[in-house]
Amino acid sequence: MKIVATNKTAFRDYELFDKFEAGLVLTGTEVKSLRVGRASLNGAFVKIDKGEAFVVNMHIPEYSHGNVFNHEPTRRRKLLLHKREIDKIMGALSRKGFSVVPLRLYFKGGLAKLEIALGRGKKKYDKRADLKKKQIEREIRRAVSR
Repeated sequence: MKIVATNKTAFRDYELFDKFEAGLVLTGTEVKSLRVGRASLNGAFVKIDKGEAFVVNMHIPEYSHGNVFNHEPTRRRKLLLHKREIDKIMGALSRKGFSVVPLRLYFKGGLAKLEIALGRGKKKYDKRADLKKKQIEREIRRAVSR
């Protein structure tokens, strides 16, 4: 499994629940650009439209050796999910405060996959509590290693 991009802000800003692995509908130059390792998930989000899932604002730069038929870097890309997974996501989105965020973009068995998760935005005090918890765990590990 080759990881192309991760969304670090999603892990910091959201409390994550169910995770899903989705395939992507891509063009040839997009795949070539991903194989070089160029992509960004910052600011990307998943939108459900007419029973289909799309990832919006995921930036895949144009392929350097591409020609006139190169792709648009931030176009909407369709996600390949089962109907029951889309129904589960739509049910969670109907509840207040939930959103779907992309976590990682990677290749698995030669196919591009996107890991998405249902998340609820963290409040400022939740982020502070997480930082305090990480700091305490770090101090415990240091004390044990001595």
